[in-house]
Amino acid sequence: MAFRGRLRLAAVALALTALGGVALAAEPEKAVTGKLQTDKPLGVVELFTSQGCSSCPPADEFFAELAGKDDIIALAYHVNYWDYLGWQDTLSNKKNTERQYDYMRAFGSRSVYTPQAVINGRSHVNGASRMDVDGALARMDRTGEGMRVGIKVSRTSDRVMIDAGDAGNGPTDAHVVIVYFDPPQMVKIGQGENSGRSLTYWNAVSDIQTAGMWHGKAQRYELPMTEIVKKGGCAVLLQSVGKDGTPGPILGAAFIHKPDRL
Repeated sequence: MAFRGRLRLAAVALALTALGGVALAAEPEKAVTGKLQTDKPLGVVELFTSQGCSSCPPADEFFAELAGKDDIIALAYHVNYWDYLGWQDTLSNKKNTERQYDYMRAFGSRSVYTPQAVINGRSHVNGASRMDVDGALARMDRTGEGMRVGIKVSRTSDRVMIDAGDAGNGPTDAHVVIVYFDPPQMVKIGQGENSGRSLTYWNAVSDIQTAGMWHGKAQRYELPMTEIVKKGGCAVLLQSVGKDGTPGPILGAAFIHKPDRL
């Protein structure tokens, strides 16, 4: 399905309000109470989907498989522009729709669509096509367009430490983006094109916030554990950004917390 029209969404500054001020730190790490996580995954799959889109259930089912893999950061952005068909997506929000329009501008496209899968922030394919998604991930891994910067996540009783690695001779600037998402949940759809169906949605994004800047050198960022435990799950993306503010290639990624329950 396609939605044509000019971009009229207002730009929203992704201020780090909920995190209570992320701080850079050089202090010695305290005893880690959780598992040290070293992540250089195969890639990042961002699915733009809608409960009101009849083409989306096959993509949502395939996405559930991706969400269960340890080497893929899978994030589902529910958009709101199909709500007029009779069902208001219970997981959609304005930021998700804005992110898809930002990708549209970055890719030089003239429209957005669902289901759309953006791979590593570099290209997009039909989110229901296993061949296209798997092929894009494998191709980028071979050509050096996969995750180039390692990210380590560790925890203490009161904070989460995110250690972004060194780029060497690679890129020198990126945003540290924190993406919060809900635990898997079943939704019974009462109206619209999927009326009467009960579908389970994984890793539905609830908020996106920019936590800081990375400048090509190893750097540490801290988040308060109190904010992390309030959320269903969250991931960190090290993503380059164009001069016009559009999202660019994702250089590194990791889960900070990944729920696995219904």
